[in-house]
This record gives sequence, C-alpha cells and structure tokens, in this order.
Amino acid sequence: MIPLQAVSSPRLYRIIAGQIAGRIREGEFAPGDRLPSERDLAEHLQVSRASVREALIALELEGYVDVRVGTGVFVTNTQAGERREIKGVPSIHDAGGNDMGPFDLLETRLLLEPESASLAAQVALPAQIVAIEAAHRAMNTADAPGRHDRAFHLAISASCGNAALASAITHLWSLSQSSPVYSRMETHFVTRHVWEQAKLEHEQILNAIAQRDPGRARHAMHDHLVGILARLRADFGRTSL
Repeated sequence: MIPLQAVSSPRLYRIIAGQIAGRIREGEFAPGDRLPSERDLAEHLQVSRASVREALIALELEGYVDVRVGTGVFVTNTQAGERREIKGVPSIHDAGGNDMGPFDLLETRLLLEPESASLAAQVALPAQIVAIEAAHRAMNTADAPGRHDRAFHLAISASCGNAALASAITHLWSLSQSSPVYSRMETHFVTRHVWEQAKLEHEQILNAIAQRDPGRARHAMHDHLVGILARLRADFGRTSL
C-alpha cells in the first residue's frame, strides 16, 4: 500500500501573497511601483482587508515589497534569486504551510481572554492578583514592555481557575510569539503611544479583577483586545485607504 500523507491547505493570506508575488515576478508591478491600496486589493480579490494586510507583511518578509507606514507598500529592487526565506515561515509558494495568521490568533484570543478575566475576578487567589499587579507594574517601568505584556495576560489566565482555558490561552500566545508575520506587524504598528494606551487598558482590567467585578473585567479585556485588533489594522498611512 502506498503510504498516505496528511494534506493541509494553505492559509488564505499565503494564497493572496502568492498571487501578488506572481504579478511582481511577471513585471505587472515593477521595482519602485506602489501597490494598489489594501482596500482595492481586497475588493479585487474578494477577501478581507485583514487577509490582504497579512499577505503584504509576508511579502515584505520575503523581500518582495517594502512597507512604508505613512506612505504605502512598494515593490523592492531585490531580484527574485536574492529574495529570502524566513525561518519558521513557509514560503508563499509552499501550499503546505500551516502558520497561523495574526488576526486569526487575535480573534481567538478575543473569544477566550474576556472569559478568563471574568473568571479571575471571581476566583483568583490574593497571591494571584498580586502576580497580575506585579506584571502590570513591570510593564509600566520596562523599556521593552512586550515581555511583561505577555506576563500580565498569562497571569490572568493562570488565575482563572480553569486549567484547560489557561492552557489554550498560553498556546495562543506561543503561536503569536513564534510568528514572524505577527512580529513584523507589531514592529510597524505597535509604537510607544500604543504601549501607553495598552497600559491604561491593562489598568482597567486589573482594577476590575482586584475589585471582584467579573462583568467589568470581561468588558475591559474585550475592549482591550478589540483595541489591539484596531491598532494592527490601522492604515499604512494613505488617506485613500
């Protein structure tokens, strides 16, 4: 019997990236050209702008385009043979790639973390609330707040009293942190101002948990994650988007 292998379907953003890369290689978009807006690409391809955003970031990682926040996305002068493959990111030509899109990960966190915060407000032990407070304080004083941001969210999940839920949230964070596409998107859109806003949102979450208010904790976490999604979906800076 011929051994069978599992068949996996490519992520949508990789299919989109492959189509755009093909047009670049064929010369439809020349080096130095600015690509159409995300909105135009999304309408033409009949996909969401979030998927187009992920595709453009993947193309940047492989050297096809240069994302200039405030200006647009431009085709690079890099020759096809010089384009790079990024460790941990299947090539846009690899139909077997199974890396998660950043927005899928965030939208799944949006399903889970508000309930985790609500449960934490109900059942967290005093020592666990202290751990959440410590992570929040560390984020306020750190030069690189990303690590303490993760510690804050995982401290909340660890205090929710549901080991399966906490494990699922930890896994989502691991997937996010191992994604070069997610990391590059953060590089472009998570500025010092964004971190300041996140700290204020964290404080609302912390206060609701410390005051044992599950409804407010749920809403505060929901609003925080919706804010993250909105910030990562911010336009590349073109007023026509």
